[in-house]
Amino acid sequence: MAMKLNPNKNVPELAGTETSGQMVVPFEKEETYLHMIMRRFLKHRLACVGVVVFLLILLIALLAPVISPQDPAKIFNEFEAAPSAAHWLGTDPVGRDVMSRLIFGAQVSITVGIGAVAIYVAIGIVLGLVAGYFGGWIDMLIMRLTDVFMSFPYFMVILVLVSIIGPSLFNITLVIGLLGWPAIARLVRGSVLSIKEMDYVKAGVALGYSTPKILFQHILPNALAPILVNATFGVASAIIMEASLSFLGMGVRPPAASWGNMLTQAESITVLSSQPWLWIPPGLMILLAVLSVNFIGDGLRDAIESQNAK
Repeated sequence: MAMKLNPNKNVPELAGTETSGQMVVPFEKEETYLHMIMRRFLKHRLACVGVVVFLLILLIALLAPVISPQDPAKIFNEFEAAPSAAHWLGTDPVGRDVMSRLIFGAQVSITVGIGAVAIYVAIGIVLGLVAGYFGGWIDMLIMRLTDVFMSFPYFMVILVLVSIIGPSLFNITLVIGLLGWPAIARLVRGSVLSIKEMDYVKAGVALGYSTPKILFQHILPNALAPILVNATFGVASAIIMEASLSFLGMGVRPPAASWGNMLTQAESITVLSSQPWLWIPPGLMILLAVLSVNFIGDGLRDAIESQNAK
């Protein structure tokens, strides 16, 4: 299309556009796939609420040493005290401030949730890429190994391993991370099997690109959408897993604060009926954290599916 110069503005202007009204309509920029996904995600109200809630929990975890009113391990002379001005959520049977322990418990849940998922997503991506791209006996070996891992009861294996190597925050994160990769590996493999037949991948092979470059620069970016959705739900599962292990005494142990070990007080009928400040706050925080992450996952899944359906 020819260009002409507007003498009144000394700026180039597309020929054929209306200038008498001093209005030039610019071309609309082409919207990228990521922008379309984000636009659809932002229309999901529960997903947006989930993002806000999860960011607040993340902020609490990061600022725990600053905003915590007390040392979570400090013991006061008030045992099982009701909420008051000195202790907003009361104290536990040992005399520790419940609100301080609740705030520091966010660090444990966020660390396990994000750390464990980061470990098993990395393992699953590598194994899935290798299995799907090379195929043959490599694919068969990795998939049979995946079947073996998925045949064992997930929670029971984690419980046994943690009891053997010792319960701690690092060990829980590591065990969950090392055992959670099979679902990601199968997901990535399925995506790679279809993507590797695309023309741009075959062109990369013909041009002599190295295998790692083809896998991580050309294939992986096009398989990230389902990985992100699965990883999001994995964060919620890891938070529940840590809370369950800590509740059973096989996770983070006192005096370290964890929402799961705070819930152990709920084993008593007396606590359940007459001391709700000991179990409702940690239970509510677990509920909010898991629901917020699940809402984010639902929003991502709906945005991706609706975009791919077009």
